[in-house]
Amino acid sequence: MTIKDLSTTEYLPYFQNYINQVGNIELIEGLENGLHEIKTFYQSIPKDKLEYRYAEGKWTIKEVIVHLLDTERIFCYRALRFSRKDKTPVSGFEQDDYVANSESNARSIEDLIEEFVVLRQSTICMFKSFARKTLLNKGIAGSGEVSVRALGFLIIGHEKHHCRIIEERYL
Repeated sequence: MTIKDLSTTEYLPYFQNYINQVGNIELIEGLENGLHEIKTFYQSIPKDKLEYRYAEGKWTIKEVIVHLLDTERIFCYRALRFSRKDKTPVSGFEQDDYVANSESNARSIEDLIEEFVVLRQSTICMFKSFARKTLLNKGIAGSGEVSVRALGFLIIGHEKHHCRIIEERYL
């Protein structure tokens, strides 16, 4: 199942930018590639850049990493619920509040990388466990409907989006 199989009715228009960044890759392969690529990318960031802000009020690289961790967890939670046909709408979340209360800058990059690896391994296991038909299940998250498979692709695209920002504005 690749991004080409995804219909625009499976996610909100707001997420199109993330979907566009995925590329033509199979879902599990994309998650697995991200595990290796992103771990290497995080390890390559100079330590003196980890708490740098390219403008006042912008997140540090450590805060961006924790934002990615938080978002992956939230998207996985949604995917789990929708995979089980839970029809209860799931609220959105305020990412700036999450970052402000994360204490990201007090953590080491080694700790953040370890958490990323463990989380991504768990994400891969969960998505591998879903039957093909289960990936088509949908639920309401925030202000619209999203499918289980779209949530997996959104994890990949959201990560690529933020890594591109780190490369362009921080390094």
